[in-house]
Amino acid sequence: MTEKFRTIWTTSDKYVEVIDQRKLPHEFITVKLSTYKDAEIAIKNMTVRGAPLIGATAAYGVYLAVREMIEKQLDGTFLDEAFVALRNSRPTAINLFWALDRMQKALDEADDFLMTAWNEAGKIVEEDVETCRMIGVHGLPIIEEISKRKNGNVINILTHCNAGMLGCIEWGTITSPLYQAHEKGIKVHVWVDETRPRNQGSNLTAYELTRHGIDHTLVVDNTGGHLMQHNMVDMVIVGTDRTTRDGDVANKIGTYLKALAAKDNNIPFYVALPSTTLDMSIRDGLREIPIEERDQNEVKYIHGKRQSDGKIDSVLICPETTKASNYGFDVTPARLVTALITERGVCEANEKGILSLFPEFQ
Repeated sequence: MTEKFRTIWTTSDKYVEVIDQRKLPHEFITVKLSTYKDAEIAIKNMTVRGAPLIGATAAYGVYLAVREMIEKQLDGTFLDEAFVALRNSRPTAINLFWALDRMQKALDEADDFLMTAWNEAGKIVEEDVETCRMIGVHGLPIIEEISKRKNGNVINILTHCNAGMLGCIEWGTITSPLYQAHEKGIKVHVWVDETRPRNQGSNLTAYELTRHGIDHTLVVDNTGGHLMQHNMVDMVIVGTDRTTRDGDVANKIGTYLKALAAKDNNIPFYVALPSTTLDMSIRDGLREIPIEERDQNEVKYIHGKRQSDGKIDSVLICPETTKASNYGFDVTPARLVTALITERGVCEANEKGILSLFPEFQ
């Protein structure tokens, strides 16, 4: 396996560094976040993306706000403003709010604000690494069983968007079982949805799988149903930004359509998630999960490398006056989900299944 790297790290107590994921796969550029506003912007403009990484970035954003408050001798309203700004940076991923609530609780009980904020943000990062590793531990037997049924032949796995290490800290959620299967010598091939409009599949998942030496093929988003109809997919695995008490799943727009196709073709549809992505305060995902609507230019323009001269550019793909709609997520009902793969095990996508692994959420 290729040497691991992380998506967020610290080499100084004055700033936090992240990968600018908008530049991948053509450029590997890192960005220093020195203020909470830097963290807020990085989340908003998707320099960082993926529910766990958004949460970690927000946590370090709180640390940077505390640091600035102390250095400039500002009162507590500055920190309050930072929490509000970070909360408003993205609406759908529950990890954002979970991380900020955890930072708030730690600060409420702290004597040393700065050290507490630094340590708590660091704990959130390290815990995510272990959580994602364990998702892989529990997801691996599913892949092993399919490999056994196929007599060791290649397993074809379809995924949508990016819930790999680039959306987390290190292992990723959907990729953790894949990486661990690859390390054991299991033959895995991944169908990578391009995942319009921001192309997280072609830009990020393909980048990760290339780096890890995992065989993969890029397909347009509408190809999944065809592949399933022709027995070219053994399982589907996706991530989630928010999962309800009853097992409904909000993920990148287009996930619902993959789940429908999988159901129609009797193909297992798994969702890999850390428990921090569970929102036990709601049940009906279709009505209660806020769906982010983003800038129409993400649909109207495609970002990439020009074939003619190798320069990075954005290209308009429709008439300039055409309006575009850009819903960031859709909700897959629990009835279409085969199982949830979590850091504590695999369970049914319903309240009973979730509580069997996480009784503290009663």
